[in-house]
Amino acid sequence: MASFPPRVNEKEIVRSRTIGELLAPAAPFDKKCGGENWTVAFAPDGSYFAWSQGHRTVKLVPWSQCLQNFLLHGTKNVTNSSSLRLPRQNSDGGQKNKPREHIIDCGDIVWSLAFGSSVPEKQSRCVNIEWHRFRFGQDQLLLATGLNNGRIKIWDVYTGKLLLNLVDHTEVVRDLTFAPDGSLILVSASRDKTLRVWDLKDDGNMMKVLRGHQNWVYSCAFSPDSSMLCSVGASKAVVAAILV
Repeated sequence: MASFPPRVNEKEIVRSRTIGELLAPAAPFDKKCGGENWTVAFAPDGSYFAWSQGHRTVKLVPWSQCLQNFLLHGTKNVTNSSSLRLPRQNSDGGQKNKPREHIIDCGDIVWSLAFGSSVPEKQSRCVNIEWHRFRFGQDQLLLATGLNNGRIKIWDVYTGKLLLNLVDHTEVVRDLTFAPDGSLILVSASRDKTLRVWDLKDDGNMMKVLRGHQNWVYSCAFSPDSSMLCSVGASKAVVAAILV
């Protein structure tokens, strides 16, 4: 029988509770949303939460405002209600110093999400920061979306604007991960049996193609010092690579 390791207090797990529920809008298939919710992600500094709402759309939510809504209105965060809806980015860029909710149309089914920041995770994690806008290449916060058609789209989290479109994969992009050192190095795992390494500070230049898997690649992860990459795929394959 499976059990928790000694350091895990099972009683504490039993005491955990739901603080809220984000509800995706129900809509017909041709309305772009309402299908499967494939993936979710938190920004390294905790400022944003993202989840794919089905079909083609991803919702970006300022997390502190979302928690405030839960405290004010209970566990159901009904995002379709005008009274609870978070402010969205206006076309005129009004109130630029405040976080904004965005709904992004990615153009195809979204299988994977990852936030990337040029601030190393050790500096940005669990920090209650003031809201500010970053300049690309310095303290930028990005969202990478991996799509059904093999493309990877990179978005500016603060404006919801498309920055880069990476097109070298030939099959579904199953997973994405950024190096935790703030280098904006992105690795993608795909059903085309490859992992690809991208340098987003160099206009999304593809640095390497890793071909150690014989079947679909499902997931990938960096070591804490960003020097090693591990990936898992079909046929119980686990591959580790040192990135120089």
